Amino acid sequence: MLSSFMLLSSCMFAQNVVTTNDDDKVEDIDLPEGMLVSDDELMEDYVNKENLHLIANPSIRDLSYDDSLLVSRLLRIPTTIEMPLNNVTRKFIEQYSNKRKRSVAIMLGSANFYMPIFEEALERYGLPLELKYLPVIESGLRPSATSRVGAAGLWQFMIHTGKRYGLEINTLVDERRDPVKSSDAAARYLKDLYDMFGDWGLAISAYNCGEGNVQKAILRSGNTEHADFWTVYGRLPRETRGYMPAFIAANYIMNYYCDHGITPYEAQLPAESDTVRVKAELKLSQIAAVCGLSVEELRALNPQYRRDIVPMGYSLRLPSSSVEAYITHELEIATSTPTDGNIRRPVVEDPEDWRQATARNNKKGRNRNTTGAKYHMVRDGDTLGGIATKYGTTVRKLQALNGLGKKTGIRAGRSIRVK
Repeated sequence: MLSSFMLLSSCMFAQNVVTTNDDDKVEDIDLPEGMLVSDDELMEDYVNKENLHLIANPSIRDLSYDDSLLVSRLLRIPTTIEMPLNNVTRKFIEQYSNKRKRSVAIMLGSANFYMPIFEEALERYGLPLELKYLPVIESGLRPSATSRVGAAGLWQFMIHTGKRYGLEINTLVDERRDPVKSSDAAARYLKDLYDMFGDWGLAISAYNCGEGNVQKAILRSGNTEHADFWTVYGRLPRETRGYMPAFIAANYIMNYYCDHGITPYEAQLPAESDTVRVKAELKLSQIAAVCGLSVEELRALNPQYRRDIVPMGYSLRLPSSSVEAYITHELEIATSTPTDGNIRRPVVEDPEDWRQATARNNKKGRNRNTTGAKYHMVRDGDTLGGIATKYGTTVRKLQALNGLGKKTGIRAGRSIRVK
């Protein structure tokens, strides 16, 4: 373990450089789970293998820089989280910029899909947006990731912690793997940890090893008044000592990958997606067959469904370009036979009312050109009147487009046509 840390006060960048008495002690740490994922495992989920050669530019050699340049770059990251350069963080930066260059390129490809989800959750609770890079070291940005101790999903929740923050985990559904719901839970957990410790290094460490282990490390350090990650470093569990340095390195490489000859990889995730609420228990194979998608594409967008089954009343994420096809053929999908066989009797919500509404829509649509149709996903608090105003139409037209008759009630989670 590192026996002590000393600030270099003689350098112009002293405030951000920490050194240790013994470089060899840097090796007395474990890599976080997300850094143990092989390139092949990362490529299984999202990689378009036709462009494999783009992952790293072979004409650019592995690059390294002196401390002053690395410090300058770390200081330019706009954050309230302290990110010093020291023997430990330097080792992790070297890992990402050289040995794990291909892994970084793959993660950058999927980052365009996941980072807006992470940022929205963090912003909701007023947290530093740089925390969006925690899943880089937790899971390698893989919702399918499962650790050796059973933590799952992008944010690597254990079952008991996931349930504590409202994530549903049962035979069919594991919301630890749901990008949106797990991100909200992670943001709330991180906020609670920061409120408890008052230091982001300690809060991030507690996210990895638990509040109790960090509290014990603080007590054993003898510095209960002004504790931070670096003052309790040697008292933390071995697997946690590399956690904050890896987080700093992840922030560095995700901001400065171009300077290390890394080209983001093209991931097989849609540029835009939306959700619909399913009215019947469905298998992904039923949806794929009608919407022109593969089961693999649907799994990537809906990793929370453990057995490729979407229970009735749950949300299904689709590429935005496939939403219209799903809504148009909703009843057909629900009554179709899965290509991989039925598992139990179909369950359909209000089948007669649904069938009549579908029949009305089909009848009205026979003589109408639906090219350019537009849809709105109903959210909590939405009303037909408000939606009509937003899209420059009337309540009566919305009722006619969606087979609502004179009904004005709409439920959150439903996608309705507005054009």
